[in-house]
Amino acid sequence: MDSLNTYTHGPAQGASPRQLVILLHGLGSNGQDLIGLAPYYARALPDTVFVSPDAPFACDMAPMGHQWFSLQERTPELILQGVKKAAPILESYITEQMKKYEMSPDKTALVGFSQGTMMSLYTGPRYPQKLAGVLGYSGALIWDEDIAGHDMHKIPAHLIHGDADPVVPVSAWHQAKHKLEDVGHAVTGGVTPGLQHSIDEAGIRDGTAFLQRILA
Repeated sequence: MDSLNTYTHGPAQGASPRQLVILLHGLGSNGQDLIGLAPYYARALPDTVFVSPDAPFACDMAPMGHQWFSLQERTPELILQGVKKAAPILESYITEQMKKYEMSPDKTALVGFSQGTMMSLYTGPRYPQKLAGVLGYSGALIWDEDIAGHDMHKIPAHLIHGDADPVVPVSAWHQAKHKLEDVGHAVTGGVTPGLQHSIDEAGIRDGTAFLQRILA
């Protein structure tokens, strides 16, 4: 049984999976929301199993939905505390899913949206084994400034952000790109003109190409 309530899609071709993609939703949402991306990715990744868990905590800013950490108070210190509290839960979940599907780390990728991207960028490089990479939409980098870059795997990150995002400002994309590159991560992706806090068709296509590349 999965430790977190999980929605699953694929593999599209029906045999045992050869890749694993873990999708992590944003604040106030749930795993069912982000698993909706899986059928689009699966067209190019027919041997991949996609899993999308509900975050471990009930959302404290909405009557329904889940969260990885609270954003009621948005000081950098409290956000970092929240990420650190959730990171071991996510790490255990990644391990659980890799074991369940007999998947190697280099065939396992994280995909996040908003808060899910924040969790992916924190937990992915710190995972004990080197994962294939992180695809992040509309997120930010939440790190300890004094330890960033130490004892972490340098994994590829593909970050996509709208320049009209009213929730997570596009400056977060620039900050994440520069900080990740400064400590040796390969960062690709870009800023989408006019896009708000969402994922558009171009972002799905772009993300699919990235996943194909790192999971090949």
